[in-house]
Amino acid sequence: MSSRIPSAPNKPNARTRLLDAATKLVREKGFTATSVDDLCAAAGVTKGAFFHHFESKEALGVAAANNWAETTSALFADAPYHLPADPLDRVFAYLDFRRDLVSDEIAGFTCLVGTMVQEVHGTSPAIRNACKASIFGHSQSLVPDIAAAFAAHNVQDVEPIDLALHFQAVLQGGFILSKASGDPAHTRASVAHLKAYVAMLCGVPKPN
Repeated sequence: MSSRIPSAPNKPNARTRLLDAATKLVREKGFTATSVDDLCAAAGVTKGAFFHHFESKEALGVAAANNWAETTSALFADAPYHLPADPLDRVFAYLDFRRDLVSDEIAGFTCLVGTMVQEVHGTSPAIRNACKASIFGHSQSLVPDIAAAFAAHNVQDVEPIDLALHFQAVLQGGFILSKASGDPAHTRASVAHLKAYVAMLCGVPKPN
């Protein structure tokens, strides 16, 4: 999953500044390339402050994934895609919302947990599990609308959770294509293909 994370409140404490720095730097450079010194410099804190709040860089990674899940959950909970009365319209509106989060700054719309888990899935079970909780938790939040849309359009051969996870797989793949090419258009195109697939499943014309 991805979003533009809002700035922290006025005068955030050192822990919050470190989490904000991790969100920014890991999306720009990756987890492995982001050092504790980088994080401290970006957050404007000392190493002593870092190790007061986090016993290791791995612990910071787990906390950053959890913070990402909490912050993006709030973003999605307040998003306008919940407003349409028709559940299929809500599914399409969700995809439009994801498309509209894409900006010219690739590090600004790509996914923190997707970036981290690709790097450390084999070396840090703790970070991997925190990233899984974020990605799978967000997917689960989409299931009620997908299930209602499937019921309304008599879709019986696809499980709602499978489509919700497919959304995340395609979005993460779009982020990778945009990173590889330097072109955000690949992520937008991935969303457009998702909309066409959902329309095909439900037997309705593809929306704009």
